[in-house]
Amino acid sequence: MKRLNLNHLHTFAQVMEHGSFSAAGERLGLTQPAVSLHIRQLEARLNLRLIERVGKRVKPTSAGTTLLEHIGRIDAVIEAALLDLSGHAQGIAGQIAIGTGATACIHLLPPLLRALRLQFPALDVRVSTGNTDAILRAVEENRLDVALVTLPASGRSLSINPLLEDEFVAIFSTDQPDLPSLLTPQLLESIPLVVFEAGSSTRLLIDEWFLLAGLRVKPVMELGSIEAIKEMVAAGLGYSIVPYLSVAAAHHRRGLRIQPLTPSLTRTLGIVLRQDKPVNKALRQVLEALQTLSP
Repeated sequence: MKRLNLNHLHTFAQVMEHGSFSAAGERLGLTQPAVSLHIRQLEARLNLRLIERVGKRVKPTSAGTTLLEHIGRIDAVIEAALLDLSGHAQGIAGQIAIGTGATACIHLLPPLLRALRLQFPALDVRVSTGNTDAILRAVEENRLDVALVTLPASGRSLSINPLLEDEFVAIFSTDQPDLPSLLTPQLLESIPLVVFEAGSSTRLLIDEWFLLAGLRVKPVMELGSIEAIKEMVAAGLGYSIVPYLSVAAAHHRRGLRIQPLTPSLTRTLGIVLRQDKPVNKALRQVLEALQTLSP
């Protein structure tokens, strides 16, 4: 049985995408007669009519629509095969795009990225920050290869795996008078709160912590930067609730006093990929490096 010609399938897909034989030809570097020949040969091979004209544009027949769905899957399988084969080449190279929140970018990723740079100089790892919804959207649209975000997260096309737990703590200026060891929502309600901006995953967790105690707090400041929050707190302008990893190192807690919360509040950071994302050699190295963050 004669196999399908992949070039013919690609030509058909381009004709459907651009709506004309001439536009597809320009895209493919083919003459219009060559494009027409590809389509005729494909239709003859399948013994089906794949294209019909509507005015000056062409559109797929019912059979053509079905074939387009299969072409998408065929392209994905071919890409995955080529990526697997590239793993046999020597060395790790290429560009990997990671999306994450500001806290993880500042306090988790730098040592990991430095180690990757030293081990694989030809590996270009690029990091962008944003809120969880925007990052997940970028992963779904394949603008980001992988994300490290606060869970819960969802998406029909996404693979989401928990990585590590991070506890929240309350931070105060060292000039703040001593407070009881049990920092409950009720105790903190009357103290000025400097907190993450509304809509962030971290802010939602903090709001929920108060809501579970039947409280709604009105912050005196809402900021998008963890470093800005710490500076405001150190200046004595209020207290904040932040992930412990943001103040774990001594040089990140100057002028601050740290106390645990009662009841405790934690968040889960997880790794997010598209379910159909081909994991090439470069991405595999990045994923393995991220796994080392798990205790």
